[in-house]
Amino acid sequence: MKKSAVKTFGILTSGGDAPGLNAAIRGVARTAIDKYDMKVIGIQDGYRGLMQGRCRELKPEDFSGILMRGGTILGTSREKPFKNPVKDPETGRTAVESIKYYYKEWGLDALVVIGGNGTNSTGALLQEEGLNIIGLPKTIDNDLAGTDITFGFHTAVDVATEAIDRLHTTAHSHNRIMIIEVMGHKAGWLALYAGVAGGGDVILIPEIPYKIESIAKHLQKRKEAGKAFSIVVVAEGALSESETDMDKKTFKQSRNAMSYSIAYRVAHELEAATGLESRVTVLGYLQRGGTPSPYDRILATQFGVEAAHMLARGEFGAMTAFVKGALTSVPLKIVAGKTKKVPMDDSVLLCGRAAGTCFGE
Repeated sequence: MKKSAVKTFGILTSGGDAPGLNAAIRGVARTAIDKYDMKVIGIQDGYRGLMQGRCRELKPEDFSGILMRGGTILGTSREKPFKNPVKDPETGRTAVESIKYYYKEWGLDALVVIGGNGTNSTGALLQEEGLNIIGLPKTIDNDLAGTDITFGFHTAVDVATEAIDRLHTTAHSHNRIMIIEVMGHKAGWLALYAGVAGGGDVILIPEIPYKIESIAKHLQKRKEAGKAFSIVVVAEGALSESETDMDKKTFKQSRNAMSYSIAYRVAHELEAATGLESRVTVLGYLQRGGTPSPYDRILATQFGVEAAHMLARGEFGAMTAFVKGALTSVPLKIVAGKTKKVPMDDSVLLCGRAAGTCFGE
């Protein structure tokens, strides 16, 4: 066994679930136990479980057969402890105070947090509170700063692309506009990649506000060219040009007032502008579930193994990452509170444009 800076650490998964979480847990824990003889404390239901003191020691048998399983054996929640300053009447502690209490009570030398922006942002704040934190980048949206790729994204692209492929046949058979809504509230990576992979005729992402007139013109040209059907891929966070003039509060109120998701609004707008029949499919949580792709299993395992090495080295306040094709780590403080959006010079975006895809401009 190699000497390690950490003897006991906690591990949790937080935020929305994503394919590859179990592979990441397995990668961290197996390496930590087999290579460094560490003790692993599995914390239930993310930061909520840490606040409530719910945990158990993880043994090698806990990791058997979980590599290919979706979801997370530890459970998850969207708890935000730093936004909860109220003291619990039973314990007399705030959420953050409870986290620090159990960290000390369990004899933890470090805490591994697996999640997206919210999870790693909370991790950065806990690092400032004196805890030793290592983060892993998980999100199907691929919008986490500091890393070129997050695990979960590849599988979600596979799911969304297969759905687009299936819609092509119905669109062609019925000469309809088929609109498919995928996740991506603030960034359009998923819509962009699945849209290009699935041959979407129109792709709408949050980074490029759309004009319905531009989309209608593109679809009319297709119809005049003998293509009476079209596939429109819409990120859930897509917005129109007129919405870019709204302040944040007004925009939020406007969206909350909608009784349907953005894809339905786009469908109504296109039918009014073109007279072409439209149908909507919203993938929703289908993109999060199921078996992770081989790529995501490998990526999550790589991140997990690297996290175990970081624990052994005492490299805290950092997140595992892939940067320019190399496995590395980045400081949590450069990840916290940031969203990685699709840049206008992204190679896949440029590829889509060159191939004739309309982005609604």
